[in-house]
Amino acid sequence: MEKRLALYFLFVFCLWQGCAEISDTKYLKLAHGLDATHPVHRGMEYMAERLAEKSEGKLQIEIYPAQQLGTQRQALELLQIGSLAMTKASGAVMESFSPKIKVLSLPYIFKGRDHGYRVQDSEVGKDLLLESEKFWLRGLGYFDAGQRSFYTKDKPVESPKDLEGLKIRVQESVTAMDLVRSLGAAPTPISYGELYTALQQGVVDGAENNPPSFYTSRHYEICKYYSLNEHTAVPDILVIGTVAWNRLTPQEQIWLQEAADEAIAFQRKLWVEAEQEALDAVQAAGVTILRPDKSTFMEMTKGLLEEYKDDQEMFEVIQKIQAID
Repeated sequence: MEKRLALYFLFVFCLWQGCAEISDTKYLKLAHGLDATHPVHRGMEYMAERLAEKSEGKLQIEIYPAQQLGTQRQALELLQIGSLAMTKASGAVMESFSPKIKVLSLPYIFKGRDHGYRVQDSEVGKDLLLESEKFWLRGLGYFDAGQRSFYTKDKPVESPKDLEGLKIRVQESVTAMDLVRSLGAAPTPISYGELYTALQQGVVDGAENNPPSFYTSRHYEICKYYSLNEHTAVPDILVIGTVAWNRLTPQEQIWLQEAADEAIAFQRKLWVEAEQEALDAVQAAGVTILRPDKSTFMEMTKGLLEEYKDDQEMFEVIQKIQAID
């Protein structure tokens, strides 16, 4: 009886630490804020399957979606102290832990979807993933989070002037706030899980996000205008806390990284399909889809890139990204 109780309390303690080990099996807890139907969540499920196969069940991932264990920022803080193993965080939120990652949130930094993939898979992209290690966070790879565009409640956004005076929800990102401000709107940081109510109650007039997130969050029930200006293509970053990473053996680290790489390739294919499905679904629900001239948005936001000319390190990263074909 005493032995069973001791094993039980050991299990609970390890689970709280983000990594539970039962006999020969280790479990990694992964929490995130997205809906279980979201393509990024499905990519993580695929990663969990591949990891279990590669390790023959010795290393497994337990996934907790929909902010069951807190917001993005709270999850990252739990990673830092080892109470959670892994999470998915937007590149915009990761700016607070890795300043150079803000380059991924700059407007129109990528020439298109494929260029974004090449940047993320390059040495530049891999270096950015490890920038946050000094803050006890290690990036394993980038999930496609599409291109972010504006959606609004009461009027369509056909040009930047239509944003003037509107309160637009943004992520907790200085770069995102500067971008929205440069277009004449008032940036309002609000947790993703609280956004539906904020839109409903008029705390904000709109927000910006990719099509699958606009759909799965059901924000289309309130916002009936979606303007595909595609101002940024901020990826989601798969993150593991260095506390949890360092508890893994070298072989376990290899299995996990391989499973992550395979999941990213799988998720990118899912994303393209999910985008079109989301646009079709919200349009069928009465949302007006607009495709404004992007050049006016590009012109008004280009100053955000030029601001980094005096920041040697950031300017070098921007130049490397722009040099990738």
